[in-house]
Amino acid sequence: MVEVGKYNTLKVLRAVDFGVFLDDSKEGILLPKRFMPANLKPGDEITVFIYHDSEDRLIATTQKPYGIVGDIVPLKAVSVTKQGAFLDWGLMKDIFVPKSKQLMAMREGGTYIVKIYIDEQTGRVAATEKIEPFLSNDTLTVREKEIVDLIVYRRTDIGYTVIINGKHTGVLHFNEIYRNIQVGDTMKGFIKTIREENKIDVALGVPGYNRVGGEAGKILGLLEAAGGFLPYHDKSDPDDIYAHFAMSKKTFKMAIGQLFKQKQIEITDHGIRLPGQK
Repeated sequence: MVEVGKYNTLKVLRAVDFGVFLDDSKEGILLPKRFMPANLKPGDEITVFIYHDSEDRLIATTQKPYGIVGDIVPLKAVSVTKQGAFLDWGLMKDIFVPKSKQLMAMREGGTYIVKIYIDEQTGRVAATEKIEPFLSNDTLTVREKEIVDLIVYRRTDIGYTVIINGKHTGVLHFNEIYRNIQVGDTMKGFIKTIREENKIDVALGVPGYNRVGGEAGKILGLLEAAGGFLPYHDKSDPDDIYAHFAMSKKTFKMAIGQLFKQKQIEITDHGIRLPGQK
């Protein structure tokens, strides 16, 4: 069966001037021509995302939404009506958040953390800001040192509450943060500690970096947060180094020298990077 709001691999039934119809065991689902890869023909199989168009018909696309049914994601509001808000989720048609599924009135331009679901009455993909019932630490699916996906959920007195893998909540303490972050940011991290009552502390980066203390650990955290590369090295301007790392050039050079000797980073003519990064 075709799963609405998710990726499906379907066979091409027939071609028409405006696209192809994909086999759904019924009359077929249209994949518009503008989303077709070159040379797609009847009998081929293709992986597509299925959702309802503005006329309530199932339609296929090769566009990739920012989230599928079951995901918790930060999305930006592009328009607001009396009935609810429409959020940009990466497709031509925006996703709808009913007024009853909002915590407070959404505003155009705001970013909101929502869960994507199927509305039982309409069968359409929709979103809700009321995600607390979907988050629980009663039964954990993660363990210490495991790399996880994090969404910054809210700021607290000790750091930030984060959503872990769309299932659990944890705390990212202020002393573990090496760059500016804000609610809605997504990033990689790892489970640092699981405490009593399944309370979780997380850290940015990957396990092992926490063994490198002080300024070296800070540089590794910033590197990981930047995707593995930063355009700074021992010949960079001292003011640029201080602005990004909040440390002197001398301290920076000593720290990257330590990391290089430990084979935790590579130093190039253009900057520093994690091993294996391009």
